[in-house]
Amino acid sequence: MISGIKALAFDTGGTILDWHRGISAALAAAGQRRSISADWAAATNEYRRRALKGMTRQVRPDFNIDDVHSRVLDGLAGELGWSALTAEDRTAIQRAWHTLDAWPDFPTALVRLRRRRVVASFTILSTSLIVDVSRKNGLDWDCVVSCEMIGSYKPNPEAYITCAKWLGYRPEEIVMVACHNFDLLAARKACDVPTNGGLPARPILSLIPHMTSSSTISVSSLTGSAAEDDPLSRDRRTSQYRGVVRPSGRCAGHHA
Repeated sequence: MISGIKALAFDTGGTILDWHRGISAALAAAGQRRSISADWAAATNEYRRRALKGMTRQVRPDFNIDDVHSRVLDGLAGELGWSALTAEDRTAIQRAWHTLDAWPDFPTALVRLRRRRVVASFTILSTSLIVDVSRKNGLDWDCVVSCEMIGSYKPNPEAYITCAKWLGYRPEEIVMVACHNFDLLAARKACDVPTNGGLPARPILSLIPHMTSSSTISVSSLTGSAAEDDPLSRDRRTSQYRGVVRPSGRCAGHHA
């Protein structure tokens, strides 16, 4: 079954980047400069939640995630009493999204995965943000597919359909990798249509058919290398939804 996988499409912002640590540190640093006290961890979660809400499901918007980050930050500052934050402070916080660290085990895993398969960043983040964080973390993708390029944002079906079309593989040859259940479910449903036999067709982005929640897919299984060298096998497990994969340990406690 593993041999049939030709490409991996990675959600990036919530799955590959340690956004919570980076953004909470940027908020806390700005707050310290202006003598503002707050629950920065909770504020970071709210910042991310509102940003996702403002960007997902958009169709041909005249803004991108960078604009949303700016607008949401201004809204939070007004609501939570951060009026002392200067324009320079807010710019520094917004730019922190472009300097986020990847999870430390991912760069090495990406190199190994690309030895045998196409690996793409498939994201709602802006193209410039992905370029910046990829260069900082040494992430050498085969390609970047930003919803900004497509014009339709996850979880709209058009986003998944277009990504698969651009990658040029059959649906059953592509794996969607994400920590968001909404992303995984939307990928599965994007191209589900009745077949002649009355059963649903495979989704445009899917894992191998019939995989169950007790199954594990690891870097070693995709690269053919020894399991004891696998930097991702600890946390990369399938979710409860058949046919999708979720890095279950990474987003615990952070709503993304």
